[in-house]
Amino acid sequence: MKRRAFTLIEMLMVLGVIALFTAILVPVLQHSRENTKAVLCGSRIKQLFFGLILYESENRAFPYSFNLDIAYPPTGGYAGNIMYDKPGWWWFNYITDYSKRDLNIDSIVWCPSREIKDIRLKYNVLSGNYGVNQSICKSSDSSNSQAEFVGKPLSCNEISNPSMTLLVVDSGYSVINWWHVTDTPPESIGTSIADRTFVPGLWINENKNIWRGLEDDAVYGRHPGRTVNIGFAGGNIIRTKADNLFVEKTGDTYKNKSPLWVPK
Repeated sequence: MKRRAFTLIEMLMVLGVIALFTAILVPVLQHSRENTKAVLCGSRIKQLFFGLILYESENRAFPYSFNLDIAYPPTGGYAGNIMYDKPGWWWFNYITDYSKRDLNIDSIVWCPSREIKDIRLKYNVLSGNYGVNQSICKSSDSSNSQAEFVGKPLSCNEISNPSMTLLVVDSGYSVINWWHVTDTPPESIGTSIADRTFVPGLWINENKNIWRGLEDDAVYGRHPGRTVNIGFAGGNIIRTKADNLFVEKTGDTYKNKSPLWVPK
């Protein structure tokens, strides 16, 4: 018995159905993939927290966010690019085996949702991954004009509300503080790549002078719904809207409810 061939109309109907299912499924799969990366990101922040808290328990203080005072480089050399990053020890050098030669995106210091096309930053671990709160992990760099973030790092005992105080977060640069999440900082922050860091997806980033190559991360965020992963000093890890990290100026004071940037 001779089989009847498909008519043109039947073929168009089949192609239409396939196209419809494709249009429905592709965004769903994309969203699922992005959520999976966001969950993995939270897991890496948790691992970084354990590294930080172990260091604190052994040294009775968290590591420096950035330290210029060690005369020799960390294993594998200084992280970053000598053209625009300061050479020194960064907080992750104290708690991981990262080296400048290790460009493996499976390392816990790399955010799995990181997408940077600029070749100058693509393989720079300092940009577009995670940052520590400089209110806790202070810097030894006295040339920093933001004096409140320079000095000896704090210990857990010096943090009044550890379960509410941010320690490590999705960040545009390896260090970050509350000056970077308010639209009216106390003083001019500066123009270096570290000065121009940000919380990805925070609404004020649309009006900020973002370092070239990081604009999409800053404005659109890296996780679904413009959310970020946060590791608190108390050990709890959450994913929340980037806008919740905004510090508002009211009169002569600054405030944010939760998470806390300053260890009150």
